Amino acid sequence: MDPRFRPVLLTCLFLCNGLSHAADKPAEGSVTLKVLCSGGIIGAAQAIAPDYEKGRAIHLDIIKAPPAGVTLADTFEQAPSPDAYDLVLTDRVSMDRLVAQRRVDPATRVELGQSLIAMAVRDGAQKPRIDTVDALREALMNAESVAYANSPTGMYLSHWLFPRMALDQNFVLKSRAISAEPVGNAVARGDVQLGFQQLSELKAAPGIDIVGLIPDKVQQMVLYSGAVMKGSPHPVEANTLLDYMTSSQGRAVIQESGLQPF
Repeated sequence: MDPRFRPVLLTCLFLCNGLSHAADKPAEGSVTLKVLCSGGIIGAAQAIAPDYEKGRAIHLDIIKAPPAGVTLADTFEQAPSPDAYDLVLTDRVSMDRLVAQRRVDPATRVELGQSLIAMAVRDGAQKPRIDTVDALREALMNAESVAYANSPTGMYLSHWLFPRMALDQNFVLKSRAISAEPVGNAVARGDVQLGFQQLSELKAAPGIDIVGLIPDKVQQMVLYSGAVMKGSPHPVEANTLLDYMTSSQGRAVIQESGLQPF
């Protein structure tokens, strides 16, 4: 390279790098809303964020909580400043607890959508039938390995549904709960053949094919809602975001994420 062009090239690289980092940061003077989400609805919040932030002095800081095995309400016991959160999006049971603990403003609570349990296989793998309970049972019996999330949904499967399907001891040995990561990740790597989780969570995982929902007869629905945190630094902006999520635009994005909007 001609040495004369090196200063110009370095200057361009510096400016482009600076612009790239600037694009990742909230605009100066904008309000940052801290949105605490359960795993089943975080995909919807992340999908809504780009369009919602356009033309608004708002930045959404979407935080996934809690880790597997910890209820959302317990998260606040570990946080030094619960008031740092502006909005919480979670399942109805957890929201009921937050209302009882007076951590959210019940007047702002809205129902956002419902999630159903689905099954996935690795991208390109054969998809077994699961459209009837008998077909689902056969798929489980024939599978080399089965995984489900260490969550209320997983507990429903392992403690209620599977025991009632008269599966043999071999099924117990080849099935397991996953805590450290989404079930879809394990399926995509080929660690497990069949993976069960809420549809909204499976849709966010690359490298898998979603076979479909488990039959209605044995389905369990999880309802999600949102509310403004008490003590939120930005209650008006947080409530405006909830209004958007229940609008036609927000409902369309929620549906695309795998939830069925209200």
